[in-house]
Amino acid sequence: MNETSFEALPDAAKRVALLLEAHGYAKPIVMLPATGRTSAEAAAGLGCAIAQIAKSIIFRRVSDDAPVLVIASGANRVDEAKVAARVGPLGKADARFVREQTGYAIGGVCPIGHATKPVMLIDEDLLALDSLWAAAGHPHAVFNLSAQELVAMTGAPVVDVALRADA
Repeated sequence: MNETSFEALPDAAKRVALLLEAHGYAKPIVMLPATGRTSAEAAAGLGCAIAQIAKSIIFRRVSDDAPVLVIASGANRVDEAKVAARVGPLGKADARFVREQTGYAIGGVCPIGHATKPVMLIDEDLLALDSLWAAAGHPHAVFNLSAQELVAMTGAPVVDVALRADA
């Protein structure tokens, strides 16, 4: 991984860097040498635990086609029934829907700066971690933040969204 100068960032990552700066965030965006499309790939490239990857998963709310963004720990599978209980019935979001609604490609969906403001939920398991990594608008771009910074930037409620083995 390497910190990349603003000028060398892909366009979507530049947009995220400016959004982060507007939120008072001062750390640089990091470009992974290999894709960070999956939590395991991102964690391997960063040398961190999979749980520290704050993955962005987009669903489509059936009632109004609104985007629903769940920011979950990379170690967790999202329990769609728990999410649906909070926001209404969910449908799958294909790559085109994700790009149109968020402005980002799958694998690069940032927690902020969406084309359409999504309904958002944050996985409560992320709050137990000191350091998180989130996508910065491009499948190779990430940024480091705390769970508290994530909550402050997004304003999203923190809830239980994880599929539990004992459930």
